[in-house]
Amino acid sequence: MANHASALKANRQSEKRRNANRSNRSQLRSGLRKFESLLEEQKSEQARAALPVLYALVDKAVRKKSLSRNAGDRQKSRLTRRLNRISAGAAKS
Repeated sequence: MANHASALKANRQSEKRRNANRSNRSQLRSGLRKFESLLEEQKSEQARAALPVLYALVDKAVRKKSLSRNAGDRQKSRLTRRLNRISAGAAKS
């Protein structure tokens, strides 16, 4: 345990940031799981409607610095590519 006032304060700040980051990452992961389930069930129209909501969650995580900007962009790109692949497969059928 920290003994000095500055170390105690740093510990409090670190704990506060850790909890905020965990909350943001948890919200993002929940959104990703919901989107993933829509893709697995081949519900491309519902997934397409859910994509802007998921983009907002990714952007919020980037804004809150739970996720780096490049990681957020990469995630959005991969989600869009997966949705387009599923939609293209559904259109062929």
